[in-house]
Amino acid sequence: MELLKRKIDDYLLEWKGNARRKPLIVKGARQVGKTASIRSFAAANYESVIEINFVLQKKFRSIFDDGYEVESIIKNISLLEPSWEFIPYKTLIFFDELQRCPDCATSLKSFCEDGRYDVICSGSLMGIYYEEIESNAVGFKEDYEMYSMDFEEFLWAKGYKSWQIENMYQHMIDVQPFSQIELATLIDIFREYMTLGGMPEVVKMFIDNGHFGGTLELQRQLLKDYEEDITKYARQSDKARVLAVYTHISTFLAKENKKYQITKIAKGARNREYVGAVEWLRQAGVINVCYCLNNVELPLKGNYDADYYKLYYHDTGLLIASLDEEAQEDLRANKNFGTYKGAIYENVVGEMLRKSGYEQLYFYKHDNPALEMDFFVRDADSLIPVEVKAKDGATASLCNLITWKSYPDVKYGIKLGNKNVGFNGQFYTFPYFLAFLLKRFLKDKSQR
Repeated sequence: MELLKRKIDDYLLEWKGNARRKPLIVKGARQVGKTASIRSFAAANYESVIEINFVLQKKFRSIFDDGYEVESIIKNISLLEPSWEFIPYKTLIFFDELQRCPDCATSLKSFCEDGRYDVICSGSLMGIYYEEIESNAVGFKEDYEMYSMDFEEFLWAKGYKSWQIENMYQHMIDVQPFSQIELATLIDIFREYMTLGGMPEVVKMFIDNGHFGGTLELQRQLLKDYEEDITKYARQSDKARVLAVYTHISTFLAKENKKYQITKIAKGARNREYVGAVEWLRQAGVINVCYCLNNVELPLKGNYDADYYKLYYHDTGLLIASLDEEAQEDLRANKNFGTYKGAIYENVVGEMLRKSGYEQLYFYKHDNPALEMDFFVRDADSLIPVEVKAKDGATASLCNLITWKSYPDVKYGIKLGNKNVGFNGQFYTFPYFLAFLLKRFLKDKSQR
């Protein structure tokens, strides 16, 4: 079966090409394609591959019982599976489902110092408090965070080439509108992407079959799998809280201001009691948290209200799959993504920003004077408001943020919608599908 091309493919080759490479931990939500990508890379680049799955092969959880030295671990693995070959400098050891054997992380220091065997670890990290792994292996590992497929990877799956994507970027940097056929075609493809999301199994089914049949059922099963993982991996005292936070995300996204309100998800619920639940879901990679800025100014870090936030699904296809039957029919039959109070467009833009390298998402809302902005990003020396328009409406907040003297860090803005590329002297207009190139655009623009 032909694998989908992923961005981690090039990263893994670069990692192997680094003479000073350290053991690698590939993090990410479950079923985003970690195992398949690592297996493909391993088969093509190593003479011997040792793959251990700590969920399916429970007996291997004991290989660290005699200590964390490489010789001891190799001896214990060989006792359990004598046919495996450990060829120095030509072997990859792949520890999968790391979350079921945290002791494995402690061994990474020994593997790093020994240097004879390459090591990659992977897992959903549900149930692992990553700080524990960090303290066990600090300085002796590398990390790669993997997401479900971004829009560029979806375009690759559809058969688009790198030069065609580069042409899309050239439209941005030159502020050159697309032709009508280009714009209409790319908008249609982007709607497919929003409906499907980027979970590889869902995308593969769609590409192979050429239609949406079966994809919704598969998405809904993924949602159930996530809920099962929460009940399996969350600490006993946190299970109910984590599950309550997760299952109410779409409820609050359907509201006008989309603020997530802990006090309304359970009787007597308080913010301070649920901080750990939100953080657990964030670390597991299944949600994106967007915090409200205290002030529209730089720097961004630390300049936000930790109790005022929006929660988005890490994959917009799963958001759509969580909606009721009537909403499903409207979206799939009529492509009416502007319903649901703009939540779908907000979710996908937030997702695209995170996947393109923005570690934290920010928004702003203020009642007096009335100002509201969906996202904020930055370039080298300015703060940039990003407005997400589900429908073509007024842009009063965007214009005010740019023109009012009380916001000197804001020099220009960006408006995303079903619009062509343009610039009116105050803000750039880009179609939604270009959001995955926004970080690159801002970096290049600031260097010109």
